[in-house]
Amino acid sequence: MASLHRLRRIAACDFFRGVIALAPMAMGGNLPYRRLCKEFGADLTCSEMILAHKLVKGSRRELPLLRKHSTETPFGIQIAGSKPPIMAEAARQAVENGADYVDLNFGCPIDVMVRKGIGAAALKRPGRLVAMIEAVREAVDVPLLVKIRTGWSEDKINAVDIAVKAAAAGADALSVHGRTREQRYRRDADWVVIDEVARSVDIPVLGNGDILTVWDHQKRRAETAVAGVVAARGALIKPWIFRELKDGEPWHPTVAERWGVLRRWFELATEHFGDDEQGLERVERFFLWHQGFWHRYRPHTHQDWLAAQPGSLIQHRDDGPGDDPEERLLAGADEADHRLIWARLLDRDHPGV
Repeated sequence: MASLHRLRRIAACDFFRGVIALAPMAMGGNLPYRRLCKEFGADLTCSEMILAHKLVKGSRRELPLLRKHSTETPFGIQIAGSKPPIMAEAARQAVENGADYVDLNFGCPIDVMVRKGIGAAALKRPGRLVAMIEAVREAVDVPLLVKIRTGWSEDKINAVDIAVKAAAAGADALSVHGRTREQRYRRDADWVVIDEVARSVDIPVLGNGDILTVWDHQKRRAETAVAGVVAARGALIKPWIFRELKDGEPWHPTVAERWGVLRRWFELATEHFGDDEQGLERVERFFLWHQGFWHRYRPHTHQDWLAAQPGSLIQHRDDGPGDDPEERLLAGADEADHRLIWARLLDRDHPGV
């Protein structure tokens, strides 16, 4: 029995080695966008965060988040909660609904969540965090990924301690966001702490934070002990980041190719949400949200990256592209620009059609 358990653990750990994964993200991790990232080469996709207690109660809001597309393999379901028995039952339901792996979210920084003891709140209660992992581990046999941050605050960095405890409790891998809960998404990610975590445990650690270019990826894989990376905002800004990281060279799409990416997401979104009036209203809402990230794309060069060091390009803002009207439109930060792009998508009035 012990040898079977050991073989399962080895296989589960190997499941996460060398991956370039799309981070689970509220709103951004919608099924059409996951499909788009999968087409560009994402190794793993995952559902948006699902609240364990609502899933167990059969909430109509949570159930649709369990859906996946047949192309999403492997696919994970992320759950968050504060009570071990509820987390265990939610994990069982996740597996019953097709999860190839389960992701436990102990990193969500949102106020309304942490006030309920959910997400990053667990970083302040390691005993409760361990109990939730143990309960889920006993409930399901699929690979188990645990997401954490570096700590609650800069004076309470405890990621290494949490990581050691999580591994002992049955986690097969860790995803470490290189910021504290108080830092939210501000400041550059702390890859020193991520590296310390990776060197402290014998399970794979996936680094998360400020991966935007091939040079970010190459630097982190060369200088740290991480087994893979997770792309979040970088994937929201350019879903083709997975193609770049796998090819080891940047892809600077033409204006027509960028419109083509928008068109492809539109096709996937209308397939999922519908192309009737109600469906298009939902597609438009998601589109305008996504355009808030897509407009930030810039064709960064290695020189740009070097000039930003030791900082991160993902935290950087610039004045935008040159005089080409199509490039300026795609880079526009104003909602009016985003609505114009939406209207042109509907009318098929754009380069590359």
